[in-house]
Amino acid sequence: MMITKIRNRWSLTAGAALLLLGTQAYAHNPMCQCEEHGTEEIRCTGGFSDGSGAPGVTLDVISYDENILVPGKLGDDSTITFKRPDGEFYVLFDAGPGHVVEVDHTEIGGQ
Repeated sequence: MMITKIRNRWSLTAGAALLLLGTQAYAHNPMCQCEEHGTEEIRCTGGFSDGSGAPGVTLDVISYDENILVPGKLGDDSTITFKRPDGEFYVLFDAGPGHVVEVDHTEIGGQ
């Protein structure tokens, strides 16, 4: 009887811990949105699904042949603005393993 109570209590505690860890992992999904800013510029904002920003996180603009066209890092306000490159490109928001987002140029207005 005592062993059953201890086992049930442990199962409850372990289950609650897993639930909290799962919620925490879900709350930190990376997000990146890019939009036209003026006629020839693009502004990208990066952050996480829990509402936190991403100042200092790498955000590069890369051509389809994998050349970095605009190397960059998000500013204190978690944004970066750059001149729209000619041709096809994508934006790579890279906050580390499992926290990467790509935005293709076709997803940015004005195409």
